[in-house]
Amino acid sequence: MEDLARSDLASECGGDREGEGVRVRHSEAGGCEILRVQIRTPKAAERIGKPMGCYVTVECGEIPALSEAEHERVCCALAVEIREMAEKMSGRRIGSGFSVLVIGLGNDEITPDAIGPQTVRRLSVTRHLRQMDHALFSTVGLCEISALCPGVLGKTGLESVELVRGAVNAVSPDLVIAVDALAARSAQRLASTVQISDTGIQPGSGIGNRRRALNTESVGVPVMALGVPTVVESATLLYDALRQSGCDTPSEELQSAMEKGRGYFVTPKEIDLLVSAAGCLLAAA
Repeated sequence: MEDLARSDLASECGGDREGEGVRVRHSEAGGCEILRVQIRTPKAAERIGKPMGCYVTVECGEIPALSEAEHERVCCALAVEIREMAEKMSGRRIGSGFSVLVIGLGNDEITPDAIGPQTVRRLSVTRHLRQMDHALFSTVGLCEISALCPGVLGKTGLESVELVRGAVNAVSPDLVIAVDALAARSAQRLASTVQISDTGIQPGSGIGNRRRALNTESVGVPVMALGVPTVVESATLLYDALRQSGCDTPSEELQSAMEKGRGYFVTPKEIDLLVSAAGCLLAAA
């Protein structure tokens, strides 16, 4: 029955358990529990349902509820993970000569899908400063950052990957960071978990609306995916309720009804606050 519930998180798809072709490491930093999952073989990737690569899950607690000090600690922990993965993916040290293109995926008019645009809106972009005023760029102390929100196919008529590929050709970044909203299996993970991966991203995959993948093969440079869960499938909530009532094995009739019924995705009533807070955290990191 758990197969009915989609998830973008490798840790919820069996990646949290050491096994053949899967390496798992646990650590803690900044008050966050960090799970690193390395999917090493095609067989393991097929079993888990995620591409081969590295997935870092940072459990940071409910983001809007973080105090100022907690926010700073979580931000630093995320920054370390992002920097470490970025240097590994690009083969370069992060510095003023490093160029990153941040892509804010999603629809800004649909609140649960606005993590990407909300993050980009709060970024301090610097590429233009380097070209116009090198002294000011050096004072800022950041690498070269550019950003783009490609929108969604229904509004632009263009796949995100087509727009990103054009931006990559214009900017020639060392790395693309794609920021997107994710789907989770556990309601407890909404706006409290950040996943970082080196495998790129397939927009809409968590809700069964698969678009063309945004990865190294499609855009020509390494693509890091950065996301926060904002929705869970309705089947997940029903499954959790049944399990809490002691029904671990539902009847065939109920199983069939859930498989054939229309799927819904659920988000908290305070999702506007959650998305805004998550965008602030990701942009700062």
